[in-house]
Amino acid sequence: MDKIRLILAITLCALITSACNTAAQDTAAKVDQRSYVTIGALIGLSGDAAAYGVSQKKGIELAVREINDSNYLAGNRELRLVVIDGGSSGDSAAAAISTLISDNKVAAIIGPTLSSQAFKADPEAQKNSIPVMAVSNTVPGITAMGTMGNYIFRCSLPESSVIGGTIKAAASQLRIVKVAYLWGSDDDYTRAGYQAFRDAVEKNGLQVLADETFARGDTDFKAQLEKIIARKPDAILVSALAREASPIIKQARALGYTGLIIGGNGFNSPDLITQAGSDAEGVMAGTAWNIGNTNPRNLAFISAFQKAYGVQPDQFAAQAYTGTWLIANAVRTSRSNEPGAIRNALAEIANFTTPLGSFSFDGSREPVHPSIVQIIRNGRFTVFNP
Repeated sequence: MDKIRLILAITLCALITSACNTAAQDTAAKVDQRSYVTIGALIGLSGDAAAYGVSQKKGIELAVREINDSNYLAGNRELRLVVIDGGSSGDSAAAAISTLISDNKVAAIIGPTLSSQAFKADPEAQKNSIPVMAVSNTVPGITAMGTMGNYIFRCSLPESSVIGGTIKAAASQLRIVKVAYLWGSDDDYTRAGYQAFRDAVEKNGLQVLADETFARGDTDFKAQLEKIIARKPDAILVSALAREASPIIKQARALGYTGLIIGGNGFNSPDLITQAGSDAEGVMAGTAWNIGNTNPRNLAFISAFQKAYGVQPDQFAAQAYTGTWLIANAVRTSRSNEPGAIRNALAEIANFTTPLGSFSFDGSREPVHPSIVQIIRNGRFTVFNP
């Protein structure tokens, strides 16, 4: 009898244990019935691009946390973010985008950081029908790449938009008449910036006194600057990335130039102010975003960014943050995890509230929102109000 009771007891325990395990598995399954949408961030975290990419990464990660914490996608769906360093070259970006597509099976991609990288990397995404959100590519032709479904979008204003507004403001409000160019001749971004300057100068009827070039990675610009300064221009128009822009500014001031220096999007990094110091005072640049914008969405973004990282955001963080929210909006409205559906929903975005202001895409997947002219005063970027 005791043996029978023991067998019954063991059997009962086994049944109870099995039932408990099944219940626990069912509970865990219910708790983790989430659908993940994997997106890739192809960001330059090393080399020249890091001046922008480190800030972009912070903006993207902040947006993903907010999206997931608020259950913005609905239906118990979340974004899963894969960040990969695209370096600063086209080849490194092309290799990174292939990894995101083939190994990580991403539904959308943010980046790469530099326009020169985009021309190398984006065709792979276009070929595989994966939507790309360019958050800092400003040269012409970015969204026109590919012919198999038009998957390339950008939320960063083209260089022509920001430079055109800056030259117009300088000509009409600061009365500049004579200008000189100094530009990088071996990079897609700096060549596009130079062309945008030329177009704006012609449109505003300004006189060109000098046209000098440099190569990416150069550190000594004295020879070019001496030629330019000898012609006594009202403004030097510089198309450069932050790495070259800072020494150009410092060397121009050291040579006695006190006039206006105007840059494009490449100037809009806090690193430029840090490296150029007081010599950066009075430098002008066009931009898509300024920290002084008081729209409620921008104020909320700035507050959240400062709380998360202990520093203020810059334009590149704001654009990367915005690009992430645009993708999330497309995932939400399409109610799909499929790249094609996300692409179609992106194309329909209009009047979406962002830190950049009310945002829409036009028929060519280009951004529609106002540009801003800013000037460095007291060691920070401020909206230009002469």
